[in-house]
Amino acid sequence: MIPCRVYSSIPAICLRLEDFEYSLISLPFPLMTRTAGMNAAVRAVVRMGIYIGAKVYFIKEGYQGLVDGGHNIKEATWDSVSSILQLGGTAIGSARCMDFKDRAGRLKAACNLVMHSITNLCVIGGDGSLTGANQFREEWSDLLKDLVKDGESKQHSHLNIVGMVGSIDNDFCGTDMTIGTDSALHRILEVVDAITTTAQSHQRTFVLEVMGRHCGYLALVTGLVSGADYIFIPESPPEDGWEDEICKILMESRNRGVRLNIIIVAEGAIDKYGKAITSEDVKNVSFLFFQTKDVQKAMNEGQFDAAIQLREFYSLNVLKFCNLRVCFILYVAQTGFRIGIMNVGAPAAGMNAAVRAAVRCGIKEGHSMCVIHDGFEGLGKGEVSADLIYPFFYSFTIILYSLFLLLIALEGVLQLTGGRGDFEELCIPMCIIPATISNNVPGSDFSIGADTALNTIVETCDRIKLSASGTKHRVFIIETMGGYCGYLATMSGLAAGADAAYIFEDHFTMRDLQANVEHLTQKMKGSVRRGLVIRNENCNSNYTTEFVFNLYSEEGKGVFDCRKNVLGHMQQGGCPSPFDRNYSSKLGAKSVQWISEQLKKCYRQGRVFANSEDTACLLGMRQRALVFQPLHSLKDQADFQHRLPKVQWWLKMRPLLKILAKYRASYDISELEGHLEHVRK
Repeated sequence: MIPCRVYSSIPAICLRLEDFEYSLISLPFPLMTRTAGMNAAVRAVVRMGIYIGAKVYFIKEGYQGLVDGGHNIKEATWDSVSSILQLGGTAIGSARCMDFKDRAGRLKAACNLVMHSITNLCVIGGDGSLTGANQFREEWSDLLKDLVKDGESKQHSHLNIVGMVGSIDNDFCGTDMTIGTDSALHRILEVVDAITTTAQSHQRTFVLEVMGRHCGYLALVTGLVSGADYIFIPESPPEDGWEDEICKILMESRNRGVRLNIIIVAEGAIDKYGKAITSEDVKNVSFLFFQTKDVQKAMNEGQFDAAIQLREFYSLNVLKFCNLRVCFILYVAQTGFRIGIMNVGAPAAGMNAAVRAAVRCGIKEGHSMCVIHDGFEGLGKGEVSADLIYPFFYSFTIILYSLFLLLIALEGVLQLTGGRGDFEELCIPMCIIPATISNNVPGSDFSIGADTALNTIVETCDRIKLSASGTKHRVFIIETMGGYCGYLATMSGLAAGADAAYIFEDHFTMRDLQANVEHLTQKMKGSVRRGLVIRNENCNSNYTTEFVFNLYSEEGKGVFDCRKNVLGHMQQGGCPSPFDRNYSSKLGAKSVQWISEQLKKCYRQGRVFANSEDTACLLGMRQRALVFQPLHSLKDQADFQHRLPKVQWWLKMRPLLKILAKYRASYDISELEGHLEHVRK
């Protein structure tokens, strides 16, 4: 799961936290039962509604249940959503409803809402579902006039609606990411990774068709993170003669010794004349040269009236730079500079994707790309080579001052820039890419590897909770990594439905621990009889995982028993998630482009001399934008003793974790509130 802020967007957003009754409606659209993450939204809506003192109702089977009423509208309780967090699909059901398209059906739906005094509606759906919700809102006053002969009821004079977009295609305007998209990318990448070994063993070309009748997001990102040779998306039709181009690309790659090729086709791919390009078409073209396997992801998709324009132009450019056909065609004699790439510190999933993108984009820019082995130690020993990147490069002697470093370590680069006054060889452009599972780098909201580690933790928590299905009254104490940074513990606790998450940044005392034990004791007396407690490894030197385990075990005697799990280095391993592959590829490509620009600016009289503060930067993500920040500006933002940023955005999610675990807490939503915007505008 992508660790990101959630934004809601429908044709009219109006949410009032009043003491009215709320309903949660899971609306019918073909992908509804396959869009992962919707149950997490259902759980959060129910518990937050109850928390503010409102009655919350399930409306089962979508609009059909709203029209039919009766047993389809049922009051939700806190415990009724306790076991749905990790489930796919929708726990309250979804169904197609032709009745709601007619005014008579919408009149019945309005009557059922009025009968239950429901004046606020939470809608989870795609374009058709949210468009229907907006039409329902616009007609509300007229519908009430038909229902109430004496005029409009003041209590029901308005219908407030908030929408959450659920679609694996990521094809809805007004939001950067829709519910289900990240899970869909995970499934696609699993298929790609699984067929890679087969393709390499048998020298095959695989054609993979993914969903996206009008939106090529899934195909585009899949192509970027899987190293595909070619992609077809509806937003960017290929030029005439694409058949010959594909055959040429495949032939050139095989002549270079490449044993596999992957072509990604979006379901709605078209040529420049609007004619459909199917995976079968691509297979038949490539079959002229190779034995081809056709792998299709059979997925359904609802109608979408207008094509969505491509939202990730930069991703498309990165894909072109990283694509084999671009890099090897442009491997002409190097006329640029030598750029060194070095990894520093513990491993983080996704680092190889950054190296790959940096190398190939550097070659495209005309530079010689070199690797520095074993971090700073290897740099000191001069262990630099280009052989591991592309074996056809000639051998040459590497001189330290001819290298331009792409580094992944804040403190190390600060030391290097501090030595510029004594060593002119260090007067070179330097760029840091944040790569650590701890997500504790100042100047960036996200670090490479953090998403993969978070996925691993949540998956493990889900399995551990499932193991307790046959054993009641059990509490699990889980220790996560992260150094002094509580990002992994907090976000995994929120995603896995933890009862408590102990971190260094949110100081706690023995009284807090005792209160948590008492809270779990009361919980075990209800219908939910298992608990989950997450502890960051360095949250407190005295209240260790062993201490917390012993405390809970002792205080819970006769009510629950405890088990503890230290996840360890498994959080650093595994295949990188789609988010980490995508994110790191962008960072790798963009960093080399920035270094190329700096080299040109700083090149004078046959050498590079870069000693200004803005020539040593960190490339990070700030509020969804990739920005370069001079390292000197980050000094005041960092706690170097604990390796922490002084301000961390995710700490504002802590109260939500407590609220969803049934604690009383104050949750500030001021930053989540924005101007109301009609999508039609």
